Parts: sequence; structure tokens; C-alpha cells
Amino acid sequence: MTAVNIGTPLRLPAVVDVSDRPAGADLLDRFGRTARDLRISVTEKCSLRCTYCMPEEGLPAIARDALLTPAEIGRLAGIAHHRLGVREVRFTGGEPLMRADLAEILAATRAAAPGLAIALTTNGIGLDKRLPALLAAGLGRVNISLDTVDREHFARLTRRDRLPAVLDGIRAARAAGLDPVKVNAVLMRETLAGAADLLAWSIDAGVHLRFIEQMPLDADGVWSREALIDAEELLAVLGRRFVLEPIDREDPSAPAELWRVAGTGATVGVIASVTRSFCAECDRTRLTATGSVAPCLFGDDETPLAPLLRGGADDEALAVAWRTAMWGKQAGHGMDAAGFQRPERSMGAIGG
Repeated sequence: MTAVNIGTPLRLPAVVDVSDRPAGADLLDRFGRTARDLRISVTEKCSLRCTYCMPEEGLPAIARDALLTPAEIGRLAGIAHHRLGVREVRFTGGEPLMRADLAEILAATRAAAPGLAIALTTNGIGLDKRLPALLAAGLGRVNISLDTVDREHFARLTRRDRLPAVLDGIRAARAAGLDPVKVNAVLMRETLAGAADLLAWSIDAGVHLRFIEQMPLDADGVWSREALIDAEELLAVLGRRFVLEPIDREDPSAPAELWRVAGTGATVGVIASVTRSFCAECDRTRLTATGSVAPCLFGDDETPLAPLLRGGADDEALAVAWRTAMWGKQAGHGMDAAGFQRPERSMGAIGG
């Protein structure tokens, strides 16, 4: 089978021995984790070129007939929910709003799995115009990426002067009654000085801000541990302006550590993916835009489901292939290991 090139060769996984896998329908791995959260990338295209995600020229295009169709996505989401125990699906990209048929994708998912919670991770550009159709199709929650409210810094970081369009999308989500509206900000050295301003803005805007440690998933390959802004440095910067009170984490699989912002009623989260790894509690499974199971963001091994899907396989055969892929999931990202090698795919090619 020829792999679709979106910036890296697709590596088929080694043969996974499932002889020691306990009986059960769920998406188990050999480290005792169960996947309940499905992330589906629907495109490699994006309207921004964030330096920690995309190359300046964008990712190589995926042929249109290689992308999963709305009906195929709906079928896989139905299998995930009914046969594999998945409880939530989140659509990602690239930028999912770049798919003109996104509402059709959501509607097909809701029809195949009415009980599945449907969420979207987006940069917000164009969301204000697309939101009514997406809500009618079943969208229940959004996460919007925004790293700074300084327009000059935004343009430099994303290589596009589109901050007003992002803010329009956030306001539209709030006006539509979506709650919570979460805003994700990747920690970068050049935006750290504005982190407190971003938190102040989020409090005024009524959104839930979560800072994310930058992971080695940038397409340009310039990430380094030495340049990392970690959770401790961020909290020190925020603490100069706000009093933060830690909140006990109720769900161990939830990646964000939370703090109350004293005197405001707001909270702020930190996802310390690098320095406070939550791999041991990971409950995610991923599908790429071309229909391959990617068990871990940091694994280059992928199990293609598209040939089965388009070759007449029944739902249980697809479920078995998915279970097998997840049983072989690695223990974690391994960034602290001496021989760590970053994955070949960037975040934009995998889907967050």
C-alpha cells in the first residue's frame, strides 16, 4: 500500500501480539489504559502557519480521494462508540473549518452515534459564520487556539494577521451559549511576557484559558528542551499579577492542572505535557485524516483502516484492527529517555 505523503512516510506498526490481551471490547493497551476519547483529524490544511505546528509553506496536500468522507468518518465514529467504548469525539486538523463539509461530518457522526459527545478544536477563523450549521449538526463544545492577544505577536507567531477573525470566532461561540469555551495557548518564549495579559483578557471574555507546554511536534524541527517554557516558569510570571489557588484534579485522565484566580471566579489551566507527563493516564485514540489509527502522538507507527473500510470489511473487523493497534500503544512520549527521537509527523499532520 502506498502511503499518503503529508510530510513524513507512514510507518506500519510491527506485528502486535495480542495473545496476552484480556477479553473485552474496549480499547485497552498493555499498560492498563483504556481509550475513551477519540480525536479525528479531517484535513492537513490550515488558515494559519503557527511556528510550533506548520511549516511556512503548509503541509503537502492530501489527495481529495484519500481523505475520509463524511460517511466513512461517521461509520468509524459509530464503531468507536458502540463497539469500543469511546465516549467523546473531537475533530481536529490541520484546521477542521477548512473542510467545507464539516457540518456534514458532524451530522454523520451524530447519526451513527447519537450518544457520542462532539467537540471541535479550531483556530476560530470563520467560526462565526459556520457555527449555526455546526450546532445544528451536533456540535457541543469548542476549544479555540489563541496564544496572544497582541496583534503584532499574533501575526509573527502565526505568519498571518488574523487576530480579529479569531476573536470574532470566540465571541460567536460565547454568544451561541457554548459553555465552557476553552482557549488553548501554547507557551512560547516570545509570548511569555504577554501571558498575564492573555489571562486578564480571558477573564473578561468569560472563556477558560489553558496554557500548554510546547512539545517537539513543530514542522520546522527547532524545538529544544533548553528553550522550553515550563509550567513553573509560567506560574511564576502569572503569580506576579494574580493570586492562583491550586484545585485538586478530579479526573486523573484530564491533562490540565487547574488554579483558581483569586477574586475573579475564573480558573486557569496548565497542560504540562513535557515536564509533568500524564502519559500513564492517557485515554486517547486518534485517527488521521486518511483513516489510520495513531495510538500515540509520539509514535510513528500507524494502522491503516481505510483499506478495510473501503474493501468491504464489516464493523467487527474494523474494531478488531483498532483494538490490535491500541494494544501495541507505547508507554509514553519518552522525552526524558537518553535515546529519545522526536516523531516524524508534526502536530499539523497528526491532529491534536
